[in-house]
Amino acid sequence: MPDSITIKQSLAHPVIDADGHWLEYWPVVGEFMRQVGGEAASRAISISGQHVRHALKINPKQRRKKNIPQEAFWGVPTLNTVDRATAMMPTLLYDRLDEIGIDFAIMYPTGGLGIPRISDDEARLAGSKAFNTYCAEVFSPFCDRMTPAAVVPMHHPDEAIEVLEHAVLDLGLKAVYMNSLIERQIEAPQSPVANGGYWFDVLGLDSAYDYDRVWEKCRELKVSPTFHRGSRGRALRISPSNFTYNHIGHFAAAGEATCKALFLGGVTRRFPDLNFAFLEGGVGFACLLYADLIGHWQIRSKEGLAMTDPAHLDLPLLRELAEKYGGAEMVAALADGQGINMENGPDTTGHLEDLDDYSRCEIRQVDDIRRLFVDRFYFGCEADDPANAWAFSEAHNPMGAKLKALYGSDIGHFDVPDMLGVLPEAYELVEDELITHDDFADFVFGNAVRLWGETNPDFFAGTSVESDAAALLG
Repeated sequence: MPDSITIKQSLAHPVIDADGHWLEYWPVVGEFMRQVGGEAASRAISISGQHVRHALKINPKQRRKKNIPQEAFWGVPTLNTVDRATAMMPTLLYDRLDEIGIDFAIMYPTGGLGIPRISDDEARLAGSKAFNTYCAEVFSPFCDRMTPAAVVPMHHPDEAIEVLEHAVLDLGLKAVYMNSLIERQIEAPQSPVANGGYWFDVLGLDSAYDYDRVWEKCRELKVSPTFHRGSRGRALRISPSNFTYNHIGHFAAAGEATCKALFLGGVTRRFPDLNFAFLEGGVGFACLLYADLIGHWQIRSKEGLAMTDPAHLDLPLLRELAEKYGGAEMVAALADGQGINMENGPDTTGHLEDLDDYSRCEIRQVDDIRRLFVDRFYFGCEADDPANAWAFSEAHNPMGAKLKALYGSDIGHFDVPDMLGVLPEAYELVEDELITHDDFADFVFGNAVRLWGETNPDFFAGTSVESDAAALLG
């Protein structure tokens, strides 16, 4: 297998890491946040990750009793101390980018991802602003090759807009991570379907608030919303003893929930010039979702529902066929009016105002789905995921679509034992002839440029990839 430097030298395009991670050194970050955001920002640090620390202090029997999942332990590199230091120290990462095979990287936090998720309103807002201020300051000297993603809480549109304006207008940040799957209290927790007394707000559909104001602000500030939320420890991922059981697929499940909501909620219809990305969940779920959205539209659209409208049943014909094929008991039951209901009023549909599940995104023809899904959504993929090839399989994706897969190194985390092996793992798909060189160019470069550059044409200005990005967008 060629090394990352050899692969880079063979490419006619740069490599953009759409999802790198840095490891916060909290003694330093925490003190900075305290000075900038006061006690509320410090409180945000203590709250974030508290549930993980608690879960690891008790045994599997205690976790089973309390329905607490086994959480991650030993989650960062240690055997490779240089890699550990690289993830902790942006200066060292900057010096090693060529060795790793990266021209430009969008850097997401690790522990900082939890700050926008905490339930303490004051701490969440103060912590997000203070953390973003630290990110802007520490990465500023390296802006030609790295840019940090600001964290944006989404519990309410007002706080999202406030943090967005602070991050972009005051701090000059241009990439954002937005929280999703907001936990909200159920008004009637005695409901038989209540999940611990809360429900998940997926932002785009059936939300507690109108988030169109947030998407409009993103358009105004020229930032592409990206989501990096997982679903580990939720629903069917609550093993008290096995972290792998809880971890596999959890990013994909969370990404699917928000992606599906934004599409069916009509967000990409109303904001056709805004790009959205769902990170670290891969593209396999997106291929299935795209195909399923087409299949369901054919049977759950207004026209498709005509096939199942109870009023359309030809009852005389049904009785006639029962007399020939159904037997005496069925004939008698049908004659008594049993088992067949031809009513199609509000009591049979849940009192929906519009029966068409696709009404919000105004799907009139199947190509609308391709345009509103394939053109607007991007999917972050880890380098060693063989399913990455599915994104480029025109023979299998409906209407010959290629989904927009993004190369994400995930450096700094436990699933990257050697930073130097990430690009070679991604390139294996080319060596194995599962994707073409052009597909690889889109994977590690073109799609990242489109995600951020279409929303903000100046995103790559002043960076090491400025001319290449401009040529692609031009």
